[in-house]
Amino acid sequence: MKIRTYSRVIGGWVGLLCLVATGGEAMPLLSEVYYDAPGSDDGQVFVELAGLPGTSLEGYALEGINGSNGAAGPTILLGGTIGSSGLFVVADRTAAGSTAVVGADLLANFDFQNGPDSIVLRLGDSIVDALGYGVFSASEVFAGEGRPAVDAAAGESLARRFANLDTGDNASDFVVLSTPTPGTADFSPVPEPGTALLLGIGLSGLALAGADGRKRGAFRGAAASGPAYNAASSNASSDARSTRGSSGSSRT
Repeated sequence: MKIRTYSRVIGGWVGLLCLVATGGEAMPLLSEVYYDAPGSDDGQVFVELAGLPGTSLEGYALEGINGSNGAAGPTILLGGTIGSSGLFVVADRTAAGSTAVVGADLLANFDFQNGPDSIVLRLGDSIVDALGYGVFSASEVFAGEGRPAVDAAAGESLARRFANLDTGDNASDFVVLSTPTPGTADFSPVPEPGTALLLGIGLSGLALAGADGRKRGAFRGAAASGPAYNAASSNASSDARSTRGSSGSSRT
């Protein structure tokens, strides 16, 4: 079980209170991915990361892994710093340099494919986090964690129940949101240091999710109010190697 716990409190953030993970540092997580917009994906799709405010993303990269053959791409080189909200949104940009995603922190040219596929977050050659989604056959390549999440339909996103909670199982950690919510997330509460909950926060967090997790967006089947979109953005941009498609790229 990999759990990064950091909690937002009234008036700001507290520091890293506990960490039960494979490494000794808090790493960013994939918090929400939106890869299949109705119609064209151009300027619509995004990836949201969650991490400690002030974390530099220099040296990190997002990379798609093709479920058919394991080929890598597109690759997005990240930069900038996670802001006070603890979230960082990477949005696709149009040829004109704009995006429909409100409040994006970084613009890049990319379009991750529909499932079964995977998206990984890398720091150099190391994989920091990974999400696989869709139904994988025995011959296909799953590069996520544990079991794959479901493949979201057009207009829906995959999001963590709690942006800072990673149990190492995509199927448990991610839910489908009827309305994508870039830049907004719920965070798992942090128990008092030294309690027995330090090792069980993953399970307790998932138990709470039934009532409190993902208040930010409606689950599949609930009424959708429309994603948070904007006509243009002037935020930083990054180059990415990608093949763009309509209504989500299909696997090749």
